[in-house]
Amino acid sequence: MAASPSTQPPLVLPGTRTGRDPERSLRRGPRRISAEAVAANQRDRLLDGFVRTVAQVGYARTRVSDICKAAGVTRPVFYELFEGKEDAFLAAHHYGTSLVFGAMEEAHAHASDWPSRVRAGLGALLGILAEAPAFAAMAIVEIDAVGPAGREAREELLARFRDFFTDLPEIELPIRTEELVDTVVGGVYSAIYRRIAADRTAELPDLLPGLAFSVLAPFLGPERATACLTDPAPPANPLPACLTPET
Repeated sequence: MAASPSTQPPLVLPGTRTGRDPERSLRRGPRRISAEAVAANQRDRLLDGFVRTVAQVGYARTRVSDICKAAGVTRPVFYELFEGKEDAFLAAHHYGTSLVFGAMEEAHAHASDWPSRVRAGLGALLGILAEAPAFAAMAIVEIDAVGPAGREAREELLARFRDFFTDLPEIELPIRTEELVDTVVGGVYSAIYRRIAADRTAELPDLLPGLAFSVLAPFLGPERATACLTDPAPPANPLPACLTPET
């Protein structure tokens, strides 16, 4: 039986651990672990060190020597694993956001209808980022400093959010659904960005009611969106009360 979202182990995003944790260090002398395991250990520590450093001083001011110091890994090893600072950023961003989307999809799948799936997915996203402020700062705010590769990674990230709109209820809209989805996703991302940029990442879960309403209202109308938000346990019927056509 698949575990429910409440029993899932916490995500370990890049930057949530310290790279210099003694328990993660590789002891000197003959090693009993494979070269692949050694490389994986060093890569994880470098990603942690990278994310923490970027969150502290910004991407532009981050130096490879700073990353290595934070990770407890030598500079030659860094260049064995990454082509440079940009490559490390993209690796941390891709790995971390993949974990976040996996958790969102898990929460989304356990809800009974589209409105409750919206709330569940957004709730998972906000809660995860609130618990990983260094990763949130790196992935959401500092991505602007990376240049074209960062912008491309952000566009890929935003495109993935469209998957959460594939099960929209069949409601007639005055504009193309794709255009409205992109507008809604952009608004959600902007609200999250502003809270993180203001160093208020821990407050992200407070955005859930407003963001859920902003996602639901363009498709359902404000009254039905409000009804969906105040319904603590939406029924399993694919057309719950808040989506029932008005008489």
